[in-house]
Amino acid sequence: MRAKTTSVYGTEGETPPRLHTFSVGGRSLTAPKPVPGLYLVATPIGNLGDITLRALETLASVDIIACEDTRITRRLTERYAISAQLKPYHEHNAEAARPKILQWLAEGASIALVSDAGTPLISDPGFKLVREVCAAGHAVTALPGPSSVLSALSVAALPTDRFFFEGFLPAKETARRTRLSELSRIDATLVMFESGNRVQDTLADLARLMGGREAAICREMTKMHEEIRRAPLSELARSAGELETRGEFVLGGRPAHGGCRRHDGRRARRRHGTRVERAPPLA
Repeated sequence: MRAKTTSVYGTEGETPPRLHTFSVGGRSLTAPKPVPGLYLVATPIGNLGDITLRALETLASVDIIACEDTRITRRLTERYAISAQLKPYHEHNAEAARPKILQWLAEGASIALVSDAGTPLISDPGFKLVREVCAAGHAVTALPGPSSVLSALSVAALPTDRFFFEGFLPAKETARRTRLSELSRIDATLVMFESGNRVQDTLADLARLMGGREAAICREMTKMHEEIRRAPLSELARSAGELETRGEFVLGGRPAHGGCRRHDGRRARRRHGTRVERAPPLA
């Protein structure tokens, strides 16, 4: 007869042992138990094949996966045969869920935080949780991986030495135009999210303020119907009526003053006669 145990949820009962395994290409792999703490795990932004081995190992071995939508995360865990306890953590339940997560961590649990897609905390819930976990003295570990921001930036053919990520623009027209006016003065490549039902209006506003600047529209990154358009904002706005508005959009625009500030390392060495280290990569 199996002994009763106390779970990280604080309730007693018979708890069957969970196998810390995952499957890749039909091969079952065992994941070592992680040390207690909070793990911020980046997950695919569309193509489930973009998950990292380290992320799979962590998701398979933690005590709990805290996720925005358990239905979406379950598709990922089922794809890789991960038996995991999924608990919701999103903007609507965060105030109530945070104390529970802190309690579980105090009891020695290992917990993974994931968003529906991409890197946690980037336009997703999690900042307050990480802040409180750090304040409580628990370990926080980042597992890098997919990011729609960096994926779009890398294919947009825009300067990448400096960029400003805005996230989602205000939904209301007046507030959106005010914010875009402020953004237009920033001397860095602009990257922002937009929904399909507002993308045409946003492109029109962008063209009105920054019409001649080169830009890119990235739709459904890494998915089957991925689409990337590159042109001046005025041209993209004129053809916005042809856009398929279903899906998720990342918009990018050239800096206010045009180009990269950093020189190629060899050019800089020739000009100054000294060795110049290349800038570290953005990702």
